Amino acid sequence: MRAIRMEQFGGPEVLQVVEVPDLEPRGAHHLLRVSRAGVNYADKHVMGNSYLAPVTLPYIPGNEVVGKTADGKRFVGLTQGGGYAEQAHVHRRTSWEVPEYVTDEQAVALCLQGNSAYHLLHTVAAVQEGQTVVIPAAAGGLGSIAVQLAKGIGAKVIALASTKEKRQLAQDLGADAVVDSTSENLTEDIKEAAGGPVQVALEMTGGPTFHSIAAALAPNGRLAVYGYASGQMTNVSTKVLMERSITVSGFWLPTLFRDLKALPTSMNALFDAVRAGSLRPVLGQVYPLSEASAAHTALAARAHTGKLCLDTEG
Repeated sequence: MRAIRMEQFGGPEVLQVVEVPDLEPRGAHHLLRVSRAGVNYADKHVMGNSYLAPVTLPYIPGNEVVGKTADGKRFVGLTQGGGYAEQAHVHRRTSWEVPEYVTDEQAVALCLQGNSAYHLLHTVAAVQEGQTVVIPAAAGGLGSIAVQLAKGIGAKVIALASTKEKRQLAQDLGADAVVDSTSENLTEDIKEAAGGPVQVALEMTGGPTFHSIAAALAPNGRLAVYGYASGQMTNVSTKVLMERSITVSGFWLPTLFRDLKALPTSMNALFDAVRAGSLRPVLGQVYPLSEASAAHTALAARAHTGKLCLDTEG
């Protein structure tokens, strides 16, 4: 089968198309003929050797796939690598049969980023009706879902995005206000858009952006951190936390893999929301498997909107 394999760490150029042996059935797993593989910032960190879980080279990246089993059933699932390939194993505990009303592209958008958005809002930040929540990268795969889920809770959403077009998309998805994420006065812009300090914020950039968003929190505010897209880890002063009683919580989806209820609950809720029409996954460009490096170039440049994925049949 064809796969995208890394022989060294680096940028998008390290993603090379190779032929590798077909997979054999594995206990407690579904063996899928993959149709779509999701592209995520986690894969970017894997390439740059800055991922939370270290990898050993050579390595096939990719943490979410959708495809069919030998008997024709369609599953979407989370993997721990190996997704950028024509075949993949998905554990039965972290894979779900895809309803007929959900497309392959929608399913792969819901799997890693949809589940993450759900648990950031519900499990980590415990967003309540009437609270104000800041959502970064609001036109991206996770952010666009988070905007819609937060509105479904009844929260007021302040969406951050870097371009006028992305901010308009966030508004179209239901955001109550939008802010330029590249602003040099990000803290004050968030407060102005929200009408004051905010109760909850999600954060995935790191560096100065982390501090700007944290500064916009109200007393007893909650910051849910799920990434460091800038490549900068951030130190947090306990003085900052104590003087306004701020809570900062980290989140990494694989910590839920062994929870027998968490992911089935969120996945079913996401499927139901798509069926009800209250959630519309924003779908970005689909790249042929052989153009994985181009997909990651677009991701790194933040030139995309919605969910990027690879067509493993192309």
